[in-house]
Amino acid sequence: MAAWEYTALDAGGRERRGVLEGDNARQVRQLLREQSLLPVTVTEVADAAPARGLGLAPGMRVGAAALALLTRQLATLVRSGVPLEEALLAVSQQSEKVRVRNVVAGVRSRVMEGRTLAEGFGAFPRVFPEIYRATVAAGEQSGHLDAVLERLADYTENRQVLQQKITNAMVYPVLLTVVCAGIVGVLLGYVVPEVVRVFEAGHQELPLLTRLLIAGSDFLRAWWWLLAAAAALAALGLHRWLRAPAARYRYDQLKLRLPLIGRVTRGNNAARFARTFAILTASAVPVLEALRIAGEVVTSLPMRQAVQDAAVRVREGAPIARSLGASRLFPPMLVHLIASGETSGQLEEMLERAATNQERELDGLVNTAVGILGPVMILLMGVFVFLIVVALLLPIFQLNQLVR
Repeated sequence: MAAWEYTALDAGGRERRGVLEGDNARQVRQLLREQSLLPVTVTEVADAAPARGLGLAPGMRVGAAALALLTRQLATLVRSGVPLEEALLAVSQQSEKVRVRNVVAGVRSRVMEGRTLAEGFGAFPRVFPEIYRATVAAGEQSGHLDAVLERLADYTENRQVLQQKITNAMVYPVLLTVVCAGIVGVLLGYVVPEVVRVFEAGHQELPLLTRLLIAGSDFLRAWWWLLAAAAALAALGLHRWLRAPAARYRYDQLKLRLPLIGRVTRGNNAARFARTFAILTASAVPVLEALRIAGEVVTSLPMRQAVQDAAVRVREGAPIARSLGASRLFPPMLVHLIASGETSGQLEEMLERAATNQERELDGLVNTAVGILGPVMILLMGVFVFLIVVALLLPIFQLNQLVR
């Protein structure tokens, strides 16, 4: 029995959308007619083209918060002994988001057909990433699906918290930058021209700083649209340039070399890698497969390539820590903890400790970056405003000297 997405009209002519389970489209249409609904479209959830307004398709996305909540609910129900089909049905009914309900219904329909939960997740690869499918498959094979789902729930929640911290930390510098640019733009575009009219009426030679300020104000007023267009074209050109793997690789290399941005990028990717590798190892996923999947969550291409190279060395018999440390891109603390785990046979615990350590260090780096960027932006705005004020006061001082 599959899940089917439908669009129907009720007796009042209003459009209704939802999901029903049935063996085929004809049965679903009959069910809709029994509910006094006129079926318009009926398509299987996993094979549907994107539906306008709902965005239902195999490539649909679900937000990180919704995915974390879904995973936690499913883990709790399975841990409580609820059969998997009933647990999926309960999660689908409890969700307030249409996308989540339809995704879970699609997964449940495949489970009811006799497929595994991992195969059900595989029908929605952009909702459930490969780490989900690999860990759930390992949990089903070992008979510890409840424990694996609990780890996945912790993993998604930790990822969401870490991403939320970075996002919230960047709000203040971005907002401050926009405000500073807006204030300087208003001063040059509206305040300066009004004040300059007084000086121009005196027909006196203005100081160099004042003339530069007037020229900048005139240029901004006359060609602001050109500056906006140039900025938009530059952003579009950069975006298209970064689509090429070679260009993206060089760009990521540059970010890793920058003083503060490089440390934040390295720490963020190292934390993601360590946390993913830890949960895969704890779920009894083979080491080489775990390395491959953990490398996919690394967004920096040089660091991802380093993980792929390390996997090749591990396949040839080299230790994991030495293979990762060869690139010198991962923090030494992470490499040392992995080495300790390999030596003591407690790799899972050391990976968890490494992930926690990297997340704590990343949190400190982000707070430091925000603490630096804020005063720097305020200082830059103060310098700009100071120069504008000085440029406006110099003609007044010059006039006072002439009067004396």
